[in-house]
Amino acid sequence: MPNTARSGTIPNRADADAAEASDIDDETAETTDAADAGEEKLRSGIQSIEVGFRLLDVLTREPRAMMLRDLAQRAGMSPAKAHRYLVSFLRLGVVSQDPLSGRYELGGFALQLGLARLARVDGVKLARIALAELRDRLDLTVGIAVWGNQGPTMVHWMESSHPAKASLKLGDVMPLLSSATGLLFAAYLPAGKTGAMLQRELADTRRSSHMGVPRTREEVERVLADVREHEAARVEGMLLPTIHAFCMPVFDSTGELALGLVALGHEGAFDIGWGGEIDTALRECAQKLSYELGYSPTPR
Repeated sequence: MPNTARSGTIPNRADADAAEASDIDDETAETTDAADAGEEKLRSGIQSIEVGFRLLDVLTREPRAMMLRDLAQRAGMSPAKAHRYLVSFLRLGVVSQDPLSGRYELGGFALQLGLARLARVDGVKLARIALAELRDRLDLTVGIAVWGNQGPTMVHWMESSHPAKASLKLGDVMPLLSSATGLLFAAYLPAGKTGAMLQRELADTRRSSHMGVPRTREEVERVLADVREHEAARVEGMLLPTIHAFCMPVFDSTGELALGLVALGHEGAFDIGWGGEIDTALRECAQKLSYELGYSPTPR
């Protein structure tokens, strides 16, 4: 283990003494549970690791360093019990402590763990696995889109047992203004990437027969604001008649749009409502993938 992992500051004694004084009942409960410890480990793994992880989970979600009492309360344990776990985490470099304020924060080794994970993660691979499960569970036609040289590009496609009659194939570039995929990327990518494509499509839409396609810059801004408000894009028979579609954003560790998750189906057999089964399932899938890629909706 690197030397830096051993250099954590030991918690100040005042915190520890105050915490230990309030922990008599907690210690009694732990003694009672000790007789079943061996069986519990065989059945559920090492429970103490899972308990201690609650502290790390709180520190991961909290944007600021925390006092012992607040950290313990959020983790659902007594201050003395939390203190004992923190001593070990400090020695391992997973947690650090400010020597002046006594507040706790994630340590250097936690950073190394996160960086190692990010270096190895493949967003498209994770999305393919997640969408396969979603396709089988809800019997949906689903796909994955990324931003390519020409625009939002389909890179993976899985049909349901009743395929939508959509003439889409891998490598297809989706229009920005008349597809759920395009609207999502137009809403979340910088204007420097999408501006030229948007301008070309606006010129084309004035001659287009597609219903509901925005035809002015003001209409485009209203549609994209609606996408950002719902954190998802949807279209109803816009690009392909009778075909409805959702596209959900997956963000990376920098907060940038990494890819879009697509689901589509025929009118009458596809729940296009916000909050419906498809919206909810696809949204949960996208949020889980964003988490796997290191995204946090709140600043860290």
